[in-house]
Amino acid sequence: MDDRAVEEDPFVDPVDQATHPDQRSSPTENSTLVAGRTASLTLGTDSLIVLDEGFAQRKRWNCCGLLPNESKTTHAIPFYNILWAELSEFEISIRYAKPSGANLVRVSTINYPIEKPYHPRAISWVEHLLDRAYGESQRKKRIKLLVNPFGGKGRAQKWYLRDIEPILAAARCDVDLQKTQYQGHAVEIAEKLDVDAFDVVAACSGDGLPHEVFNGLGKKPDARRALRQIAVVQLPCGTGNAMSWNLNGTESPSLAALAVVKGIKTPLDLFSITQGDRRTLSFLSQAVGIIAEADLATEHLRWLGNVRFTYGVLGHLLRKTVWPCDLAVKVEVPTKAEVRDHYRRALNDRSLPDNHRDGPSVQEAANLPELRYGTINDDLPSDWTLVPYPQLGNFWCGNMAFMAARNMPFAGALPNDGCMDLVTINGDISRLKAISCIAGVETGKFFDMSHVNYRKISGYRIIPRNQKDGYISIDGERVPFEPFQAEVHRGLGTVLSKSGHVYEAPGVVAKKGEVGS
Repeated sequence: MDDRAVEEDPFVDPVDQATHPDQRSSPTENSTLVAGRTASLTLGTDSLIVLDEGFAQRKRWNCCGLLPNESKTTHAIPFYNILWAELSEFEISIRYAKPSGANLVRVSTINYPIEKPYHPRAISWVEHLLDRAYGESQRKKRIKLLVNPFGGKGRAQKWYLRDIEPILAAARCDVDLQKTQYQGHAVEIAEKLDVDAFDVVAACSGDGLPHEVFNGLGKKPDARRALRQIAVVQLPCGTGNAMSWNLNGTESPSLAALAVVKGIKTPLDLFSITQGDRRTLSFLSQAVGIIAEADLATEHLRWLGNVRFTYGVLGHLLRKTVWPCDLAVKVEVPTKAEVRDHYRRALNDRSLPDNHRDGPSVQEAANLPELRYGTINDDLPSDWTLVPYPQLGNFWCGNMAFMAARNMPFAGALPNDGCMDLVTINGDISRLKAISCIAGVETGKFFDMSHVNYRKISGYRIIPRNQKDGYISIDGERVPFEPFQAEVHRGLGTVLSKSGHVYEAPGVVAKKGEVGS
């Protein structure tokens, strides 16, 4: 047989192709399981191939939920959608996530009889199927699941029971569910969590609960070990679902549940924020200026959904509001051209940050890392310069690409490159340019706009001026309107992602002929 034909044959297992041609077994022998008298199950290149002569005689809606055409006898189920498979005394049962619309999957099952003499072969085949279905991802995850009963306008619990719980159950996840009762409750739960009893803490909520979980783990005596060992994930059930957009590529609860089931452990940079005598962790973003005002000052308009944010932004743009401040930053990647090159290199580098390479050391089992740049109360680091920004319109620092659906201000963001992505925009630009930023964030053109200053940094200090009160947002939560300082800790936290090393975002790549300037 022509090797090129073998490579393109969906019935050929690529694991078999990796062997020497003379030792390569037939696809049927290694990848196909005979199921009953009229069916077979084959491990293809990226899907389970179900060949069943009975499909042609069945109605369009059949017990397998595969929706065959009248004459079609072969159907494919992507390995990514396979949740579990097992062999009982009489049959093999395969559970999978079946698409039931553009943004919805439901659990479905196929069952086929397996005769006793074929059981040893079937046991091996099931294990091979699960290997292909899960790859690098851990099976049967132990999940501490937190539901915010007030999230999603009070619908979080309904979405969990209808869309999320069936996926986790079908994948044989061990779930311990707990409802949060008040703001800050998740901090307390995470701080007291037995990190050896769970693999994942999942928040059925918006972005506020993951923020609390990271900070709760950060309060533990062995904070570094806890933050490394426990993956924090979001099952989107809130009005802000940025974490899920970045790591799961969706705000659909059922698709996000599937992404968590198949998620790969990924180190995540976390930021230490010092303000007054407090130190907190941030995983998503910090904002001063128009973004913080548009988000936090419109809380009373949550019933408008995402429109409230646009409403808040437009109001300040038309008034050309500015937020004077003094700002000092530790710049690591100064120009957009260099950010593109930095991103391109990261796409090809899957090495882990040092604190994620091996098992936890004694040092890693200790509390949070020491602050390299000190706190907001310490002298400014010697290589930082405090620069006045009398016309600041927006200060926005991010760790993830998306801040909401179709809202991607940090196109160059990476999960664990040891940098924060900083955007600053003057408040005295023309209204037309300012309004174009709104469209640019949604169309992916924001990064390239000439009036958008985009840098990668490792720390900063910001001091608001000439304003008694206002809004500062840390991961979407309001904090006191006073000076604060931030620095990044590379790979301190852990999440689950689809790729294992980048966000579900287009990113930025170097343009042809572009050089740093």
